[in-house]
Amino acid sequence: MLRFLLGEGGSPRRRLLLLGSHSDDVEIGCGGTILRLAESSPDLEVIWVVLGAHGDRANEALRSAEAFLAAVDARTILVKDFRDGFFPYVGGSVKDFFEELKRDFAPDLILTHQRHDLHQDHRLVSELTWNTFRDHMILEYEIPKWDGDLGRPNLYVPVGAAAMARKVELLIRHFGTQRSKHWFDEETFRGLARLRAMECRAPHRYAEAFHARKMMLA
Repeated sequence: MLRFLLGEGGSPRRRLLLLGSHSDDVEIGCGGTILRLAESSPDLEVIWVVLGAHGDRANEALRSAEAFLAAVDARTILVKDFRDGFFPYVGGSVKDFFEELKRDFAPDLILTHQRHDLHQDHRLVSELTWNTFRDHMILEYEIPKWDGDLGRPNLYVPVGAAAMARKVELLIRHFGTQRSKHWFDEETFRGLARLRAMECRAPHRYAEAFHARKMMLA
């Protein structure tokens, strides 16, 4: 198992762009990784983007992102209100927003949806990430869902027990609009993380997994 030291060894990777279609996507897909980065690299500069949320969901997105980034001083949280489920049909407007992001921020690492996600909004966000950011490290996170589209990731981030507990606690606390859904519970989040930890022999029983499509060693 090849290892990449995250947030250690004087890595220059400091600017982080987090992209999520909906208000809980980033937290579910890579919340543990964010907590680990925030703890190990408090000098991070983070832009956290939620593309489709309004009303209660927008408020949840803001509160949750603030909680996950509590240890990060340089943080910006952007919540847009593109219509849930209709991203491909308003793709021009979403693309314009991506171009604005590119002009204003040059991230070292981008965390986004995985390319083969069966949710149309997720898939478009992944496509636009790659289309817009051509010279950046991009890792694609996964979202468990009814569609059963979990794939075979090739990059893993071990998540300690405390970070996993914190991730779950924040998800359950901040997303009251989701708690009635049959899949939105601690067992779902811990179960996937436990499976990914088994695949990478993580030392602390939990891990988050990503798809690394294209990387350059320099």
